[in-house]
This record gives sequence, C-alpha cells and structure tokens, in this order.
Amino acid sequence: MDLEKILQSPRVNVEELALPPNMPRMGNRFTRWLGARFLRLMGWKFRGEISNHKQIVIAGAPHTSNWDFVVAMFLVMALGVKFSYLMKKEAFIWPFKGLFMSLGGIPIDRSKGSEVISQVQQWYEKNSHCWVAITPEGTRSKVERYKTGFLRIAQSLDIPLMLVSWDYPSKTFYFIDGPELSGDIDADAADIKRFFEKNFTGRNPENQ
Repeated sequence: MDLEKILQSPRVNVEELALPPNMPRMGNRFTRWLGARFLRLMGWKFRGEISNHKQIVIAGAPHTSNWDFVVAMFLVMALGVKFSYLMKKEAFIWPFKGLFMSLGGIPIDRSKGSEVISQVQQWYEKNSHCWVAITPEGTRSKVERYKTGFLRIAQSLDIPLMLVSWDYPSKTFYFIDGPELSGDIDADAADIKRFFEKNFTGRNPENQ
C-alpha cells in the first residue's frame, strides 16, 4: 500500500483517470457524463490508479453514512464500471430482478445453514470479469473489528484486493492496491482497519 506516493500525486477529475481494459463495464456516454457532472458539482476528485485485473475483491471504507452509497453510485456512473454487490435473494423479484442483476447485484441466500462466502465464490467462478465491492464494517455504526468475509474470498480464490476509500474532508476518492495477505485473516483485517482509520475520514468520524 504505497500511500505516500499516492498522496504526492495530484488530485484529478474522473475524466482524467486511466480506465484499465479489464475493468467490467456498464452504462453509456450519457450516464458517464451525468455521474461525472454530479461529482464535479459536489467537489469530489481522485487519487491513485485503478487495478487492471479481471477479478478483484474491493474493500470500501470508512462506511459511516448513507451518503457513502450516494457518492459511490455517482462514482460508478462516472467510471462506467460494474461493481457487483451482495443483496438478499428475496429482493430479486419481478419487476426489480432484471434491474438489480444489470446493476451488479449478487443474490445471496442468508437463511440458516447457507454459506455466504461460498455463494460469492461460486459467483466469481461463473463470471470471468467480476469486481465485488464489500464494506468490511458491515454497518454504518462504529465497530471494533472488520468482518473478514472479503479477505476469506480473496484468499480462497487467490483474487487481488483493491482498497477504495472516500475521504470526506478533502472530498477525495482513493484507489489503492491491497496488501499481500499473510494467511492470518484476523491480523490482516486489523491491519487494513488501522490503515483506513489512520489515513481517511468518513462523513461521520465518530462512527469509525
């Protein structure tokens, strides 16, 4: 995680970012323009480089507010990237199923006895281009520990990890290549939590 190098780089608008060829795509010219327009109006810019892998696990933090979802959606639109995300399978009903699937939703069976991680693993195995975004806190409230599912998925399938952070005081999105995993899931999760908390501030800092 070469954060010092990223911090020394200039903040850029979304149109100036280099989009990697392996990035899963969605949307069109109009939706990209619309997303970029809203980000400009709100003052958000970017630092770092987007990883060029067909499959990635994305850890997005600090997640402290419903506004995180709003700015993230404008980010998705502006980049034209298809981030997959976890949703309860019960939500995938007509007339919303097609919409949720097109937007990257992954139907997850959370009933007793169902293994969420194995379901996400199966999704990766079925989709050669797949970037799954997960908020490791699992909630907008303050947590003592990160949930480790995102690391278990990355480790079990040998998929690279990318860290995406939104720093509200500077209104900057950061794209950072994740660390090499040590094999100690709990220790890795704690290290990543400390990294986010030390360097980035959410909309509601008291929830970090």
